[in-house]
Amino acid sequence: MEQRVLGRTGRPVSIVGLGTWQLGADWGDVREEDALAVLEASVEAGVTLFDTADVYGDGRSERLIGRFLKDRPDAGVFVATKFGRRVEQRPEHYNLANFRAWADRSRDNLGVDRLDLVQLHCPPTPVYSTDEVFDALDTLVAEERIASYGVSVETCAEALTAIARPNVASVQIILNAFRLKPLEQVLPAAEAAGVGILARVPLASGLLSGRYDEHTVFGADDHRTYNRHGESFDQGETFSGVDFATGVEAAAEFAAFAPEGVSSAQAALRWVTQQPGVTTVIPGARNVAQARANAAAADSAPLPPATLAAVRELYDRRIRAQVHGRW
Repeated sequence: MEQRVLGRTGRPVSIVGLGTWQLGADWGDVREEDALAVLEASVEAGVTLFDTADVYGDGRSERLIGRFLKDRPDAGVFVATKFGRRVEQRPEHYNLANFRAWADRSRDNLGVDRLDLVQLHCPPTPVYSTDEVFDALDTLVAEERIASYGVSVETCAEALTAIARPNVASVQIILNAFRLKPLEQVLPAAEAAGVGILARVPLASGLLSGRYDEHTVFGADDHRTYNRHGESFDQGETFSGVDFATGVEAAAEFAAFAPEGVSSAQAALRWVTQQPGVTTVIPGARNVAQARANAAAADSAPLPPATLAAVRELYDRRIRAQVHGRW
């Protein structure tokens, strides 16, 4: 699979990675053996980046990755984890003592001496402007608890503030055919600064797979049920903040853009990888078939200019007015 250097980490990673939120929690139950099979299938398909967080299943996702890496030390996987959501979201909790404790817990979960990349996990907005926060992260690097650090953001403004920091290696942001705002300033700024971009929620929580209709019902333990209107965390993490009914209709239109032999989901992932400045896209997968299909998107031909223009027109017509100003 094509590799791109992940910003200031200096490490090459596959253009399609694997997001592992669903292996921990909030997407319905995934059995341990199925989770490990997803990790194995992804690596066999060329994936070299796993994205996780210390709160996914209260560390379950990290522990499963750690178990996989112990069994497959030859896999060459770069693991990007996140911390910061284990406490009440107040800026003063983002301090060196907590950072050390959280990093050590993740190191133990993953079974590594040094974390490849730690990302602040969508912290309160003032955190991005606090020098002491980034001094503390620099200390973790100096102590060799972590190799690099980045941020995971909810808004474009937060991303731009982080990109201006000299040692921020990467920014993780929601980017998909229903969330185009990062294309305007964030991606050009990151590319100019040499900051990597991890594109999350690339399928708009599955909408862009084209598998759902207005009658689809998700489980009670699935965030697509309990966070549809931002009841538990940022609404943008669920269907990219798009109203479900609107999203289903727009997704049906998007599916018609997929080239012959390419699924709607694969076209959506390919669209993300074609955006200048994107390093890797991190779709989730609940089973082996999904993992293999996601990775195969990297092998599909680039979408032609006419298709890219059609995606923009669909966004402007159906989505933009609903979500653009919110983030």
